[in-house]
Amino acid sequence: MRHNMKHQKSIIAALVVILLGMSSMAEAAKGNWKKGRIYYRMVCTDCHAKEAGGKISPSEKTKAEWLDYFEKNIHGPQDAPTKYTASYFVSHEYRESIKDTNRAAKKLLKIPEEQLLEDVKAFLVHTAKDSDQPTSCE
Repeated sequence: MRHNMKHQKSIIAALVVILLGMSSMAEAAKGNWKKGRIYYRMVCTDCHAKEAGGKISPSEKTKAEWLDYFEKNIHGPQDAPTKYTASYFVSHEYRESIKDTNRAAKKLLKIPEEQLLEDVKAFLVHTAKDSDQPTSCE
């Protein structure tokens, strides 16, 4: 009887782990990680390299950390005097403001904001520290 209870608990624990993994995979599946990669590398990485204190590699965070970043929707330090949202940097307004100096922003201008945000999220989760394909900015 005791062995059977341990076996059931092991099965339940394994199912929980599988379901958690599937939920983060489903979350990332909403977006096109390849389009997200283009935007991240040509817009986000470009800005961070020039203005925002250095590049941020997708593999600097785990899948859960990237999902938390998007859920909180805060871009930059929590104590920064000006708080930006992550969604602002994929907004039509932002892309419009940089389209003359950034080919990706211009090329992806017609993509709805929500979709582009999902694309970037999919890329970051797909290439996070604990993914099958951790990726740097290079």
